[in-house]
Amino acid sequence: MSLSFDVLWLNTSPSLKHFDQPLLQSLSQHHTVAQWTYKQSLDEASSIDQAVLLLHDYLQCQQRPIHLAGHGISGVVGLTYARRFPEQVRSLTLLAVGAQPAITWQAHYYVQRQLIACSRQQLLACTTRSLFGPQFPHPAKALVALLNHDLEEAPSPHSLFKLATLPKGGVTMPLMVCGSKTDPVVHPPVLQEWLSYFKSDDTLWQCPDGRHFFHYFQPQLVAEQMRRFWRCLEAQQVLTDYFPLKVNHQ
Repeated sequence: MSLSFDVLWLNTSPSLKHFDQPLLQSLSQHHTVAQWTYKQSLDEASSIDQAVLLLHDYLQCQQRPIHLAGHGISGVVGLTYARRFPEQVRSLTLLAVGAQPAITWQAHYYVQRQLIACSRQQLLACTTRSLFGPQFPHPAKALVALLNHDLEEAPSPHSLFKLATLPKGGVTMPLMVCGSKTDPVVHPPVLQEWLSYFKSDDTLWQCPDGRHFFHYFQPQLVAEQMRRFWRCLEAQQVLTDYFPLKVNHQ
């Protein structure tokens, strides 16, 4: 069976997938968008590598490289996949992923657990206010419950006992990195560290607001930036096909 889509959106945080939907709806107006979801069980070891291998199995039937995109830890999985299987990826778009990919909201939470003497629920309530700001999209208790589930379901490399680091660096295919100027986790200086790894066709864009889930609060703005990035790549490909490089044979 062959797969037919232009864009593959990754979601390795099923409890938070609701916050992806406005962006995906906007993107789907101009592109064929597929979603790939990964959910680890409570008995399964937390592993980015396992998610990457399952994603590769899924994309074996794809006949051409695709635009890969993801937010947070889902973007980290996409980054890891793109580095291991570059022939499968036309471009990579990362939302709220720092140049040190291990900087996620889960890492932010575990750092706070080490510094603040309070219960898990109390700290998650504070984390909710930090991630979403004053404009809660849902009741605070519901958001706390979603974050609590994400700590258990997402393939995060962090725990109470250890904060992990992941390899820095870029990718061989065109890369777009998006963030928010008000993100308390992947804040602007962390985001701008990407510039030292960029190629000439890579792009960095910052949303003016929206905190960590800026793609939920500003879906049309984010979608337009992503579409602009893809249109530029398509235009470059047309030029390359129309004016192929001449090879001198001696």
